[in-house]
Amino acid sequence: MIELAGIIILGILAQWVAWKFKIPAILPLILIGLLVGPIAAEYLSADGSKWIEPVWDGTKGLFPGDGLYYFVSLAISIILFEGGLTLKRSEIKNVGPVITKLITLGSAVTFFGAGIVAHYVFELSWELSFLFSGLIIVTGPTVITPILRNIPLKKDVSAVLKWEGILIDPIGALVAVLVFEFISVGGEGGFTKNALMEFGKIILFGTTFGFTFAHALAYAINKKFIPHYLLNVVSLSTVLLVFVESEVFAHESGLLAVVVMGMVLGNGKLENIKELLYFKESLSVLLISILFILLAANIDMDDLLLLYNWKTAVLFAIVVFVIRPLGVFLSTAGSKLKFNEKLFISWVGPRGIVAAGIASLFGSKLLKLGIPGAEYITPLVFMIVLGTVLLNATTARLFAKIVGVFLKKSEGILIIGASKVSRLLGQYLENNGRHVVLIDSNHNNIAKANAVGLEAFGTNIYSETLTDNIELNDVGYLMALTGNTDINKYAINKFSSQFGENGSFRLVSSEEMQDKNNTPEQGLFSSTDDFNSLNELTKRYPSIQEIDIKDTENYKFLIEITNKDKDMIPLFIKDDKGNLEIIPSHNTEVDEVGKNWKLVYLGKTFEEESDAQKSAS
Repeated sequence: MIELAGIIILGILAQWVAWKFKIPAILPLILIGLLVGPIAAEYLSADGSKWIEPVWDGTKGLFPGDGLYYFVSLAISIILFEGGLTLKRSEIKNVGPVITKLITLGSAVTFFGAGIVAHYVFELSWELSFLFSGLIIVTGPTVITPILRNIPLKKDVSAVLKWEGILIDPIGALVAVLVFEFISVGGEGGFTKNALMEFGKIILFGTTFGFTFAHALAYAINKKFIPHYLLNVVSLSTVLLVFVESEVFAHESGLLAVVVMGMVLGNGKLENIKELLYFKESLSVLLISILFILLAANIDMDDLLLLYNWKTAVLFAIVVFVIRPLGVFLSTAGSKLKFNEKLFISWVGPRGIVAAGIASLFGSKLLKLGIPGAEYITPLVFMIVLGTVLLNATTARLFAKIVGVFLKKSEGILIIGASKVSRLLGQYLENNGRHVVLIDSNHNNIAKANAVGLEAFGTNIYSETLTDNIELNDVGYLMALTGNTDINKYAINKFSSQFGENGSFRLVSSEEMQDKNNTPEQGLFSSTDDFNSLNELTKRYPSIQEIDIKDTENYKFLIEITNKDKDMIPLFIKDDKGNLEIIPSHNTEVDEVGKNWKLVYLGKTFEEESDAQKSAS
């Protein structure tokens, strides 16, 4: 009982330390696991026992027999399902081919390259060498996401690393399973006969179960067959059912099944997707905390001492500084990614929970089979995991600045609210080269925004998870455009420091609109127009206009006209290079107007205004 409680307490403590110092949680988790496991046994315990013993003599400990294997497998399935839920097709419209190549060609480069190096450096058999290389193919969202959260990057670069980390997990597991099957059957004949059939079964049952159960669960949720209070636990039990059933039909196909299930649900029309994601995210944090401590504690000091030589450094250096960059550059050849962006992606390749978990499981199984050299598998993989996490956690931000991918000025725009006004503004900004993200708790508004090609997702403005979204790393402008003044004010107060470094704006309230001497500094567009004004005008004139500005006097004249005419509201100033500057409600003045500048406004065209004046006269 004390050990189980201790694992949870230490795991959450490690998560807090990771949050406090902005590092991946895997780092303090593994260090704590090593401390209470092999280090405690060697240096701290009087009787030479570990403080936490996951498996002892194969039949005793917290998880006797194959208990640890089953627990790790089920926990990883939940973690990967949660990762699959976060994958949105809209994120990869520019980099889809790059991600595909990274998880195929890039995986092949890592598999063969690391296998050859392990064979010649550590003199392992070819079978064990390729088992090791298969295990380190994976990166993982549990380690990449915390790193990316703290680095402002272009959306495409973040999307590549995020998608690779999630999609490559089942691929690495699949490759490792094939090699393990090869070793288990003991020869090429058995491999040819059995392993290739297993490969086909894994693909077939993994995708089929994942796709089918995802649609069945979505249908049950949307049709209200599941009461709200049971939604999360029913979803959890369904994930476990899919994993187990898929495993029954094809061993090791469960990971693929849960990732497919998560992706289908995450990209479908599921009303409660955010609530489901919050629950799974909390559960994943707890499971990751337990898993890493358990797996690290399960290592023995003799295993660690096997790596205490120059060969370890050589293997690590070649995997990180040669094989990873080679795979990335081959996979991104011909893409729109710049050289410095490819270099940064090459640098960030930390391994995570799947590598550590499966290595621990397969390593112990091969030891029981008496395979020579099997004792190297678990410590070698843990060395790669710990080394890459430590390297990337401490240097990724600095390296981003050195190679020039660190965004010095975040030009992305976060719009709170996805009403028709927000969608119209979002489309205009996107067409003018700005990265725009809309958020709203109204799923109908989100669906309409997605339908016109805008990046939008449903979330509660009061949710803490908004600040953890790596897709918002390049956001530097915040525009609160909801019809609720309290929400607009809350958004400015809560998120200005993170998303509004270049400017935070909100619509004026109806009360502020009546008092021209009390216009807030964050006021947006016009001091005489609130959400209702914008909304009504958008209904009558659903288009954004541009008109040339001749000089400063002409600009003042145009602003005066738009302020007087309730059929026109000024929005932005656009310079000759296409840069947009928001017009705040408290100050519409400009010091100087350049040649070929334009006034951007919402409403009728000036030709319509002239026609109206002629008719009136």
